[in-house]
Amino acid sequence: MPDMQKTLPNQSPDVAATFAPNEVSELMISAPKTLPIDTQVEAARKAFDDSHVHMLLLTHRGILCGTLLRSDLQPGLPPKAAALSLATVRGRTVRPEQHISTIHRWLVRSGQRRLAVVNDDGRLLGLLCLKSDRTGFCTDEGVAAREGDRNASLPPILCDASGQFNDRDSRRDA
Repeated sequence: MPDMQKTLPNQSPDVAATFAPNEVSELMISAPKTLPIDTQVEAARKAFDDSHVHMLLLTHRGILCGTLLRSDLQPGLPPKAAALSLATVRGRTVRPEQHISTIHRWLVRSGQRRLAVVNDDGRLLGLLCLKSDRTGFCTDEGVAAREGDRNASLPPILCDASGQFNDRDSRRDA
């Protein structure tokens, strides 16, 4: 699907008419990054160091067990506390067959920019990501390009002859 079809006019009265036939499944990120359900608060905070991360998806065997926003991680929480205990799915999920025009209006009105896409069984299918200007949605291609740019800026990992890492710097995985 061309990027042109993934752009919505923010205040246009014809948004519903233009996007009524489109479903959330057509515009979602198909392979969002996830964290395991045993993620601790300190790891969740670290994941939010990336300014592109707005919602953490806590999963177990493909099932969405909880979502976290930055605002869920209040100051003073113990670093080793279970992040899942602070997570919720209420108000943060959407069905893949829902019409994008309805969801776009809701996202703009609510100020929210991310919704996890789940099926009837709670299986995570994707992530719907409203762009910061609220005129369109992130694409798999855009995410891949940003990831490629980020990886290109990382220093190389150095291995010795046995294939063991000799670079003690940690590389971000999320």
